[in-house]
Amino acid sequence: MSESRRVYSTADGDLRKPAPRDRTAPTAPSLPSDGVVRVSRETSGRRGKTVTVVRGIPPRDLTAVASDLKRRCGSGGAVKDGAVEIQGDHRPKVVAHLEAQGYLVKLAGG
Repeated sequence: MSESRRVYSTADGDLRKPAPRDRTAPTAPSLPSDGVVRVSRETSGRRGKTVTVVRGIPPRDLTAVASDLKRRCGSGGAVKDGAVEIQGDHRPKVVAHLEAQGYLVKLAGG
């Protein structure tokens, strides 16, 4: 019994503690603040659901632009981490609307 290891103690409880995990959430790729609005499509981390992501909009305009894009695309969405997320693949509609509003827009990613 010299090789046995104590795994439970009435004073300390369970002594088999797992190694702590790194629970930091993956962050969005940092984009240059060059005045270009980038529109991309993402599915990772959303259980296969497609989301149109718009990055590079000035912070003061985020909520207004998000509300307008959701209305134009006829779908839900949210503002998360400085980006507008629209449910579904609506890249052509989003690009056309943002260019009409005067933003310099680029398609990014796939």
